[in-house]
Amino acid sequence: MSDLPVFVMEREFEAPRELVWKTWTEAEHLAHWYGPGVETVIHELNVTPGGVWLNEMRMSERSGYSKSVYTEVSAPERLVMLMSNTDADWNLASNPMMPDWPATLLTVVTFEDLGGRTRMRLEWSPHEASAAEIACFANAVDNLGKGWGAGMELLAQLLADLQA
Repeated sequence: MSDLPVFVMEREFEAPRELVWKTWTEAEHLAHWYGPGVETVIHELNVTPGGVWLNEMRMSERSGYSKSVYTEVSAPERLVMLMSNTDADWNLASNPMMPDWPATLLTVVTFEDLGGRTRMRLEWSPHEASAAEIACFANAVDNLGKGWGAGMELLAQLLADLQA
């Protein structure tokens, strides 16, 4: 498993850990920063082990859908979920823009208390993936920071607004 490509992003926020946690676990906050540049619609968010997050990203004439299943929830330190692309009925589906994109991604997010500030670490890696899916993810790793980075900028602004 250690030979799998892993995307890692770390970011420090000027906000207490409990507040950063809420922006990942409460729908009204999550919809503000997840999916920069699109309209994010959260159809369901049940942040408990076995719970699901059903997410729609509306882009002009079409939507992209994803389903995450939480496998570990340790508030306010750690979230672990399996994220997958789906069709509009929440059935697993391939990514229409990248057919070899991994069907499921293991997502681990940790939140470290820095005394009024928070260090968030995101790890994203293919889960039970084919060789083609692993290769596709490995080829994309260097560019994954663009989308996640834009989301982190929105998250930083949201955290500032929530504390104003």
